[in-house]
Amino acid sequence: MSRAPIPIDLSLYLVLDPDLCGGSEGMVATVQLAAANGVTVVQLRAPNWKKRQWLETAIELKAVLAPFNVPLIINDHVDIALAVDADGVHVGQQDLPVDEVRRLLGPNKIVGLSTNGLAQFQEAEAMYRSGVIDYVGVGPVYPTGTKKDASPIIAADEVAAMMQSRVLPAVAIGGIQAGKAASLMTQGLNGVAVVSAICGKADIAAATQALLAEIQQAR
Repeated sequence: MSRAPIPIDLSLYLVLDPDLCGGSEGMVATVQLAAANGVTVVQLRAPNWKKRQWLETAIELKAVLAPFNVPLIINDHVDIALAVDADGVHVGQQDLPVDEVRRLLGPNKIVGLSTNGLAQFQEAEAMYRSGVIDYVGVGPVYPTGTKKDASPIIAADEVAAMMQSRVLPAVAIGGIQAGKAASLMTQGLNGVAVVSAICGKADIAAATQALLAEIQQAR
């Protein structure tokens, strides 16, 4: 495939959780505040939802994000991404293969892939060079309770090995709270993906601002 990867600002990547955020309405309210205060990417992830709820919420999220020019990524469901003209899709190792995701989405959408370990990261590097994917998630880097089927935690030294001589944009994910982002950024990651560090917080704006300040200071 002859295709240049799409640039994406991974600095502060919010993955939505319907339980933590308070359902669809809470997700939309959370995203509006988070985008206004520095979140750079939003992913809709709701593994227990029916497709109609995915569709309706994705439409609302896209409308909320449009003024901030923040991309909306759909977790796994290519059909939802196509239906709402989302900015891209993120898949895991057991989801639809990324080459099929790329074929369905075409060249002008973002495709992200989860990786757990150096071997998967190196395979993803080849996919990036060939234009199939645009970035990877690396994790989990800490214990996480927001993803029931999470892979084993990646040790810090393995994360460091992934970051050596890479060209592939990478965002860390898994159990990242305020105070933990800086050390990840200093390892060379492009950003951090968070769930409970923003979703469900009493002050969404303040939580977002604090994380962004930590990321920027680490740079």
